[in-house]
Amino acid sequence: MSQPNRLDRGGSIDRSRELSFTFNGQSYRGYAGDTLASALLANGVDIVNRSFKYSRPRGIVAAGAEEPNAVIQLGSTEAAQVPNVRATQQALFDGLEARSTNGWPNVQRDLMGLVGKLSGGFMPPGFYYKTFMAPASMWMTYEKFIRKGAGLGRAPAERDPDTYDHVNRHCDVLVVGAGPAGLAAALAAGRSGSLVILADEQETMGGSLLDTRELLDERPAEQWVAEVTAELEAMDNVLLLPRTTANGYHDHNFVTLHERRTEHLGETAPEHNGRRPVRSRLHRVRAGLVVLATGAHERPLVYGNNDVPGNLLAGAVSSYIRRYGVVPGSKLVLSTSNDHAYRAALDWAESGREVAAIADARAEPKGELVEQARAKGIRIIPGAAVVEARGQNRVSGARVARINIDDFRVEGDGELLECDTIASSGGYSPVIHLASHTGARPTWRDDILGFVPNMVDGVQAAGGVQGVYATPEVLVGGWTAGAEAARVAGFEALEAALPSVETRHDGEAVALYQVPHQKATLRAPKQFVDMQNDVSAAAIEVATREGFESIEHVKRYTAMGFGTDQGKLGNINGMAIAARCLGRTIPEVGTTVFRPNYTPVTFGAIVGRHCRELFDPKRYTAMHQWHVEQGAEFEDVGQWKRPWYFPRRVQGRQESMHDAVARECRAVREKVGILDASTLGKIDIQGPDAREFLGRVYTNKWAKLAPGRVRYGLMCKDDGMVFDDGTTSCLAENHFLMTTSTGGAATVLEWLEVWHQTEWPELEVYFNSVTDHWATLTVTGPEARKLMSEVTDIDLDRESFKFMDWREGKVANVPARVFRISFTGELAYEINVQANYALHVWETLFAHGEKYELTPYGTETMHVLRAEKGFIIAGQDTDGSVTPEDLGMHWAIGYDKPFSWIGKRALTRPDTARADRKQMVGLKPKDPKVILEEGAQIVFEPEHAIPMPMKGHVTSSYYSPTLDSGFALAVVKGGHQRMGETVYLPMVDGQVHEAEIVSPIFVDPKGERQNV
Repeated sequence: MSQPNRLDRGGSIDRSRELSFTFNGQSYRGYAGDTLASALLANGVDIVNRSFKYSRPRGIVAAGAEEPNAVIQLGSTEAAQVPNVRATQQALFDGLEARSTNGWPNVQRDLMGLVGKLSGGFMPPGFYYKTFMAPASMWMTYEKFIRKGAGLGRAPAERDPDTYDHVNRHCDVLVVGAGPAGLAAALAAGRSGSLVILADEQETMGGSLLDTRELLDERPAEQWVAEVTAELEAMDNVLLLPRTTANGYHDHNFVTLHERRTEHLGETAPEHNGRRPVRSRLHRVRAGLVVLATGAHERPLVYGNNDVPGNLLAGAVSSYIRRYGVVPGSKLVLSTSNDHAYRAALDWAESGREVAAIADARAEPKGELVEQARAKGIRIIPGAAVVEARGQNRVSGARVARINIDDFRVEGDGELLECDTIASSGGYSPVIHLASHTGARPTWRDDILGFVPNMVDGVQAAGGVQGVYATPEVLVGGWTAGAEAARVAGFEALEAALPSVETRHDGEAVALYQVPHQKATLRAPKQFVDMQNDVSAAAIEVATREGFESIEHVKRYTAMGFGTDQGKLGNINGMAIAARCLGRTIPEVGTTVFRPNYTPVTFGAIVGRHCRELFDPKRYTAMHQWHVEQGAEFEDVGQWKRPWYFPRRVQGRQESMHDAVARECRAVREKVGILDASTLGKIDIQGPDAREFLGRVYTNKWAKLAPGRVRYGLMCKDDGMVFDDGTTSCLAENHFLMTTSTGGAATVLEWLEVWHQTEWPELEVYFNSVTDHWATLTVTGPEARKLMSEVTDIDLDRESFKFMDWREGKVANVPARVFRISFTGELAYEINVQANYALHVWETLFAHGEKYELTPYGTETMHVLRAEKGFIIAGQDTDGSVTPEDLGMHWAIGYDKPFSWIGKRALTRPDTARADRKQMVGLKPKDPKVILEEGAQIVFEPEHAIPMPMKGHVTSSYYSPTLDSGFALAVVKGGHQRMGETVYLPMVDGQVHEAEIVSPIFVDPKGERQNV
């Protein structure tokens, strides 16, 4: 099978290893060392995808991470599917199967392309925002077709067979980029003895040296690259990471590196000794110093139809010819504003193909490469540019005309040159993405026509990222940066030992971003700025006309720099066009903010081994194994595994949940039960201002709470709505222990820290989570005191140890804190012991509790018991719209406290004082067999036409064996004034339940049982 664009010799590919692959179902051949992109070009494949918005045919433009079009789908099986892979970064392997991500029925003949042609003028920037607004009911339909036509890859529907992992690394010097600057920096730092990591996103290290025409020490540059790489590999203090992209640069020199370990070998990691190696790895690197040697991206010129397949970057043409032995066409027209692009024409001519002309935007091109082109007889048209490409599925010609850059106009009609390839270059843009991740804004430099990064502490930069492009200067700058980084890290760097490179004399570049056309921008053929997102020069011009002046607003309105592209090719051109339209300079317009990730990272690498069971951590109490052995059913609460209920076998049958909960409830009300409450949040609060702080975050008073006493408190958000509750015990004058709900522990701790650090930093108070330190065993029921008296040395007399007291002593010979707190309304003791001793205490209680019929109970029973007493659960009986007064807890509000507590002002608003607010009440079904549905809506007029006015809803609902009836807690508008009234609950099946509004306290309203 022929490769029409493959040269007979040249490149770094291994011609002895031929590989087969398929693209869109068609079989092709390539060689080891190819990328998928170079192999497609070698086989003469022009169209690799269809564009995002207009479904225009698109071909390969670049040769690296900046490629906007060749974003393809990999995988031969469903499990192996990988979406949105850049063909320029995917190494070719035998059996590779790839497809375009857009185009129906196929990429060659795409029906959506007809829509793009017909509607191109009717799809300006903001089209989606303006068009798909109404009717709202149609949005799901709109979204389906928009997503289908967007050209995005699809995720696999089957489980990924590969594994991924994370590695935490530390180093003295991290060098990002292994071009000439990066290699020199790593060599300087490595020879000093410092610990070095060198990462580069390409398959082979060397960067621009892999396709340069320059000689190092009068030898091909790749020889020096091979020698340096070998030396670095031999150093124990240096780690080389090819195929590794630095995707994010975070504070304190924390850099994430995405290493593609086996993606060059196959669609899944090949098995070795029955095991699959890790497919990709995320290195989390904490570096002493970072050297950014990320280089620069070549900018294309913006001209008419510059997206037709056959339009490439000039540097990409040289890369394909010199690295892969591929000439992507037969006849070339080069359009440039600088000398460096002349390499493409020279390489093209030396490959034996024809160069029709070089259109140079400069009036008098000068420089060594220019003279070399003239010497080869290549026609140079000064003061000119390609203003429009011709062709539909492949370039067929280029209209070249003289231009006036200052006046932004074309002079004359120009001429049409026959060609099948157009290469363009508007200069270079330093790759400032990583440096921008730190929040540092880049600086514009007129001398290089690009932004350069502003360095934060701990960072060095060298080479193209600083706008330094001459190879001798790049090498010196890289060595200097590496040596300085090593010196700062405490190592002594050696003197520079760099190869000699002949200095090349280039002419001065001219600032050209958008090439003018004979027609106005809005009427000219589309001139694309961001090819990945179909953003044209006309779109940017329209955005500025519609009042968008901030470049960030222009970006969001047009989608420039969105997606996986992140503005690598188009942002500078887009900013320049916006600046021209606004009458400003580029630095006045500024640049957009680049964010991680630099290029896409697979979710597998992000998650690593933290998937399936490990993805969501499971937390266990000290008694968990005991619960398992007793056959407990569990529920997940805030990552904790809590016993839900304990079913027993009765007469050979397993108890149902209903029967088990009823039995547990009766045990607590009639005998004694025990609950593992270790999961409750526990926050240790200390400091001279601890008491004052509690008074500010709780609604009630704390100034006079004495050591040995406990108080219940409500916590409100600053809007006055309850968000958590719990008890806080005074351990000493300046020492408190706060409890929170299980699910709210982390949120409450964060809430306390936020208010302390941002609003009241003058208060001396400290918080520590001790949830895992203490296990909590709740013994509750009429027989609780008798059981406890057998295992503790604490005086349990009713008068000396009252309700809402706590005492310190021993339980089962283990030091403990015992609290007389009740969440059931019964006599209860909460035992807190160091978690390592909890199981011993638990088993001792059961050894002594057999005579009292001690019964373990779970969270479902706890819910029934607390609801019978009208005790709330924050997040279930509250939903962020309930105040303490709505709950009937006026007694827990200290309006006369000297300092305004969080939420107090909000509770003085007329809205929070309305009589018709939803208020907490109890509901007693008229039919005691009915268990109302939680969430069921409450109405006053069941015969009212639909939609009925909703007056409230059920928050908690259970069957009570004590009441032998269903009962519920609910919030009802004006409920506190509606005691005894009947409400109705219409159900989906057509039934309407009736219930009476009653007090939310169903059992022991006077609280006598908990005070015995």
